Amino acid sequence: MYGNSNLRIISLNLNGIRSAWQKGAEAWIRRAAPEVIAFQELKAQMGDLSPAMLTPEGYHAFYHPAVRKGYSGVGLWCRQKPLAVSTGMGDAAFDAEGRFLRVDFADFSVISLYLPSGSASPERQADKFRFLELFLPRLEALLAEGREMVICGDWNIAHQEIDLKNWKGNRKNSGFLPEEREWFSRMLALGWQDVFRACYPEAGESAYTWWSNRGQARAKNVGWRIDYQIATPGLAARAREGFVYKVERFSDHAPLVLDYAEDPGGVGVCA
Repeated sequence: MYGNSNLRIISLNLNGIRSAWQKGAEAWIRRAAPEVIAFQELKAQMGDLSPAMLTPEGYHAFYHPAVRKGYSGVGLWCRQKPLAVSTGMGDAAFDAEGRFLRVDFADFSVISLYLPSGSASPERQADKFRFLELFLPRLEALLAEGREMVICGDWNIAHQEIDLKNWKGNRKNSGFLPEEREWFSRMLALGWQDVFRACYPEAGESAYTWWSNRGQARAKNVGWRIDYQIATPGLAARAREGFVYKVERFSDHAPLVLDYAEDPGGVGVCA
């Protein structure tokens, strides 16, 4: 599909595309040269985006913003023009929040996902649980399509104790609740693969992708791994290497970068 030997896919929660651009995110994306990059938390409407965001040189750009201003929203940039683009997961309330955007190529699909956070209030946690309930059957249906696929995004769940610094103190907090972690395990039991964890089973602090803005959490690396690339087994088996980029800071999240074998029949070193 692509002209080089690697299929580089990046997931990045921007915490505001305009803010991230001011901090150098676009320049870094150009240097990283992904084939596809999935954005979450645009915090912008289409009218807020600059011409360079709407029609970036060398990429086809697609966005699903939230109806509410300054909130949520997802996007995808693709070097190759996709055969199809679709938005939403079939629920009016969540679709209005701009949480699901999919592109289909000839031999695989990429989804940008922004799963709700429940940390703001008990009501938002209830919304998060409702999203999880709705999304699990959708994940089953996606697998049943029989095509290779990767879901890139901010899942707002740290799956295992290794995935956050202070796991003992967060067992009753949104993002590390037993019900959320059990849901994540059920999702993987369907057949989906946590690609980064498959490649780096022992990675702890180096794998964190999000840090609170409080108490110098980033400086002390008191973080969480809540950004994932969750793939079908065939695509996951093509993973070659990955890393979390932390040299520059564009957001309260760091970009998750994974390289896959470009050839659909290729085998990655992580297999």
